[in-house]
Parts: sequence; structure tokens; C-alpha cells
Amino acid sequence: MHRHHQLSRRNWLVAGVLAAAVGLTGTLTASAASPATSAAARSTGPTATATPDDNLTPGPRHRVLDPLVGTWKATKYNYVLSKDGKPVVSHDIKVKVRWINKTGDRFLEERTEGTLAGKPYYRVGIMGYSNIDRRYEWTTFDSVTPTTMTYRGTPGSCTASEITIPGEFTDPGILGPEYQGKTIPMRTVVRIDSADRHTFDLYFTPPGQKERLADRVVYTRK
Repeated sequence: MHRHHQLSRRNWLVAGVLAAAVGLTGTLTASAASPATSAAARSTGPTATATPDDNLTPGPRHRVLDPLVGTWKATKYNYVLSKDGKPVVSHDIKVKVRWINKTGDRFLEERTEGTLAGKPYYRVGIMGYSNIDRRYEWTTFDSVTPTTMTYRGTPGSCTASEITIPGEFTDPGILGPEYQGKTIPMRTVVRIDSADRHTFDLYFTPPGQKERLADRVVYTRK
């Protein structure tokens, strides 16, 4: 009886080791497949990787966001405030991006401070990837627009180096009095050029007009 108990315990331990090895192998395979592997090694983001049927654990699509983590110096080109077709440029934008540990490292937090057209500028942004919806999600709150800017991606529409996230907002009048109260389609395009440089482009499509670039921010790692 005692020997049978020892064998059962040994079999249980062996099964546990094999399960752990299989899980580790899956994690390494997913990490190797991610284009952000080298950048992920520099970040403090999560290391867990979701399996195909796991909707809760951060996975390869979260790893694509790893290059965004860090402290950045940014240059902002704003076309909405333009008077002559030339953008209003801000060179003093500072940005900090981190994984939010208390969310299980499912979401990135971005905090931006600087000036825009000579006035203080501030923004908080939250970005994540929904495993169940298969889409990137991006929400911002800033000192310019008195409304939440919310974006929801289309499943399968993004690549490792470019993330496109559409959305819409109710214009408080920033595009002109004729658009106040109108629903404005918009989209953010994130282009990850390298682990040390990326760009956020914001496009607006006012009613009856073609899509146009509203804002561009170029981030360089400090």
C-alpha cells in the first residue's frame, strides 16, 4: 500500500513536470513568433502567453505592444489648430507608457504632458487587446476635447508593425461651429518602426468630406 502511494505520487509529479514543460514550450514558441521579441526583452510587461482557447491570458497580440513601453520624447504635429495649412508643432512632449500590473498586465497606460499651441497639454490613454473580440482597443482623455475618444479595432485588420483602430466622437466644435454636435468618424494608426521609434496618426472624416490627417505624434525613446 505504501509503495502504491509512492508510485502514485511519483506519477503525479512526473505529470506535473511534463505539463509545465509543455506550457513553457508553448510560451517560447509564441514569443519567438512575435515580431516584438527583442523589444519585449527590454520591457517590464507580462511573460504569460495565451493558448488559442484562452481568452483571459495576455498573448502574442499583447506582445506586439511591448515596443511602446518606456519613456519617450515626442514631437506633435496638429492640423486641427492649423490656420494656414501648416501644422501646429510641439517639440516638448514627454510620454511615459507602462503595463498596468493590477489589470494582470492586460492594458497599457500612456501619460502625455507638454504644450500645444502655447497652452498646457495633457493626455491619458489606455490601450489593450481583447482576445475574445480579436481586436485592439484604445481610449483617451485629454485637455483639448471634453469627451472620451474611444476606438475599437476590426478583427484581423492589424499587422505586427501597424495597428489601425477606428472610432467616432461627437464634435464639441473643434472642427468648426458647423460640425458641433455631429458624429465624426476617426481612426488611429500606430506604426511601429523599431523598438525606439513609433508614430501615432489620427485621422478625421467630417461629414461630406474626405478623410484627413488631424494629428501626428512621432515618439523617440529617451
